[in-house]
Amino acid sequence: MPIGHGQTNSQPRTVVDMLRLLAPEVGMRVLDVGAGSGWTTALLARLVGPAGSVTGVELEPALARWGAENLRRQHTPWAALHLAQRGVLGWPGEAPYDRILVSAGAKEIPQELVEQLGPEAVMVLVVSGTLLRLQRSGGSTPTVTRHGSYRFVPLR
Repeated sequence: MPIGHGQTNSQPRTVVDMLRLLAPEVGMRVLDVGAGSGWTTALLARLVGPAGSVTGVELEPALARWGAENLRRQHTPWAALHLAQRGVLGWPGEAPYDRILVSAGAKEIPQELVEQLGPEAVMVLVVSGTLLRLQRSGGSTPTVTRHGSYRFVPLR
């Protein structure tokens, strides 16, 4: 669904698929890349609860403001949505994360985000149209599994 500025909200079924693969748990630290309207950031905040934290980032300034306001109305102070810094992927200042959700399509697995994963962490993202789940165990190189085809706006 278009939300302006060339960005979209994913279909609810797509978000369900991604969140199931992400498997966030109460108390986890989560990064939401491409947060847009703040919808997935709010869902993640409910899933990790006040013992956890969620950091959403959005590159489009108007959407970041709108998403932050939407999130504020959810009364989840353990979640925040920030304007992404140009030239910086993710939010490395608060890394490592237990989970990273990327709601934009990448051409390849972004090493900058892999570096923001904790030692026992999961990242879910679409790369070249394929939904991937990366799972790191013990700080090792993540294991990658494939989970169907999806279309997303490009990760920039």
